[in-house]
Amino acid sequence: MLILECPYCGVKADETELHPGGEAHLTRFGPGSSDDAFESYLFMRANPKGVHFERWRHAHGCGKWFHAARCTVTLEVFGTYSAQTTEPPSDIIEKIAARRPGWAKESQA
Repeated sequence: MLILECPYCGVKADETELHPGGEAHLTRFGPGSSDDAFESYLFMRANPKGVHFERWRHAHGCGKWFHAARCTVTLEVFGTYSAQTTEPPSDIIEKIAARRPGWAKESQA
């Protein structure tokens, strides 16, 4: 079972208390963008086997959105952080790199 800690209220919640929101750190496109850019935003998502950055909502708690870094294979959670953060915090990147030698965030694109 996946357990994430909400960075806002500090509650450790299992996945039944949370709502997934898909890939984190996407560049959003809307009205006025090219058809190709909007199509890419809507349909093209990374779905890596391994480290992934995701959006989650503490649906049955404080209700706030946050980001989580986790491994899709082992369900290992590297950390959670504010949804207002545009890039993963350096301490989480360092934790991932320490546990996954050879991993680089650039390889997730």
